[in-house]
Amino acid sequence: MADEDDLSEKQKKEIAKWFLLNSPAGEIKYVAKDLRSVLNDDNAYNMAASEAFPLYNKSHLMCLQLPDRSGDVLISSFSELDENEYLDPRTAQVATVDHVKQVCTEVRPAADEELSSPYIEEYRCSMDAEIMKYVGEAYPKGVSSVYCINGKDVEGPGSDFEFVVVISAARHSPQNFCNGSWRSIWNIEFKDEIQRLEIRGRLQVGAHYFEEGNVQLDAKHECEDSTIFQSPEDCAFSVANIIRHHETEYLTSLEAAYSNLPDTTFKDLRRKLPVTRTLFPWHNTLQFSLTRDITKELGIGK
Repeated sequence: MADEDDLSEKQKKEIAKWFLLNSPAGEIKYVAKDLRSVLNDDNAYNMAASEAFPLYNKSHLMCLQLPDRSGDVLISSFSELDENEYLDPRTAQVATVDHVKQVCTEVRPAADEELSSPYIEEYRCSMDAEIMKYVGEAYPKGVSSVYCINGKDVEGPGSDFEFVVVISAARHSPQNFCNGSWRSIWNIEFKDEIQRLEIRGRLQVGAHYFEEGNVQLDAKHECEDSTIFQSPEDCAFSVANIIRHHETEYLTSLEAAYSNLPDTTFKDLRRKLPVTRTLFPWHNTLQFSLTRDITKELGIGK
């Protein structure tokens, strides 16, 4: 590996940016602190941070409290109005964000052109209320928002439009050496001509456990569904139930998969016949500790 002095400032910036962007959920500030110390180059670090933090905050659907405590704003590509301004359609406000500090510094009322038409807003508000109710039941620390990303100026029936539902839930417990996040993005296309709603979901779960080790989970899933075009309230109710069904099904499948790890994946990771020439007793794993009993059983460390 090249000596640190052989790296150009641009190379240092790109390396630092990579580490920042690949930080586990809720840990970018810890990574940034260590990187700044290792780099010993404030200019390279500042350039990396200014580029990485906005991308990280958006990809992790960071939720920040508005300065006047009137609500929260989700940092995403769907709420982004410009580099540092993000729309909260629920309160019809725009927050100015300091990405590196991960705080909202200012808030202002949204302009008329930044909001949806009354017709679209009726559908958006109904869906926002149903999704918020579902998230409150399903995720202890979950937040959600609904944005109109196509056709926000539609004034009445006869045209297509599209919403995106964003759900973000995080549980950060660095004092217990674990952090985790749930992120889901649902595109809902309202197709007037065929009177259908086409629904596409992208779900992502991330977790990091780092007590005496470093174990990460990054699981992704995509799904599709549809329902009929109805009144705002009925559309909202149907979409919320579809989202509830798919997210519950995916979480259940994850729980089943990881509860079977000791009998499947972990067995495959272990060589069939170790250097001790003694097969590992997988049928008895529950009675062993990771230090004393396994060492004794395998006859190593003597």
